Amino acid sequence: KGSLESEKQKYIIHGGKTPNNELSDKIYVMSVVCKNNKKVTFRCTEKDLVGDVPEARYGHSIDMVYSRGKSMGVVFGGRSYIPSAQRTTEKWNSVADCLPHIFLVDLEFGCSTSYILPELQDGLSFHVSIARNDTIYILGGHSLANNIRPANLYRIRVDLPLGSPAVNCTVLPGGISVSSAILTQTNSDEFVIVGGYQLENQKRMVCNIISLEGNKIEIREMETPDWTPDIKHSKL
Repeated sequence: KGSLESEKQKYIIHGGKTPNNELSDKIYVMSVVCKNNKKVTFRCTEKDLVGDVPEARYGHSIDMVYSRGKSMGVVFGGRSYIPSAQRTTEKWNSVADCLPHIFLVDLEFGCSTSYILPELQDGLSFHVSIARNDTIYILGGHSLANNIRPANLYRIRVDLPLGSPAVNCTVLPGGISVSSAILTQTNSDEFVIVGGYQLENQKRMVCNIISLEGNKIEIREMETPDWTPDIKHSKL
């Protein structure tokens, strides 16, 4: 957190899939330690966790929330290999959506706690997440069990008092059906969603502007870019 100067920001890397189809459960914190005209030096530190450690996964989201002067990482969703007890030769590399638990990760002290929220019933992967202050918005995503991309819109709020954190979830109307999209921030209160899928074999050619104001979120379509022919006609 901080200004747009990268020296005051840190970047969190969690999970992912290697070229050998191995999944990682590691968390790294990367920061810029030196920057001059010719060279930028990064420091990358692995964080060991205790408690409810999120299992190795990919297709998830990790965001930072800020409340009462404290910060916490929030991990949600993604996919992992099915438990080894359920594996067969044919299904050895089969994956399933992770349970829809919310993990709060204290990156300072290296502890993690999971929360089960009744509003989150199905596992989701490749969703879009937007973090602002003490709130995260979860949009879209793909449910592997049902093979659908529901028009989800969840608001997850994290309160960090002196005692135990409080996590609550609200289901909001006006969501969009999208998975594997790119999210970029255009100003402090505005984001743009580009690309992704709305069906298994159907790219999403529509772009959206997401505006945040107070406790309100507004999603609206923006003018469609003049896509190049290779984007228009490709299957991916």
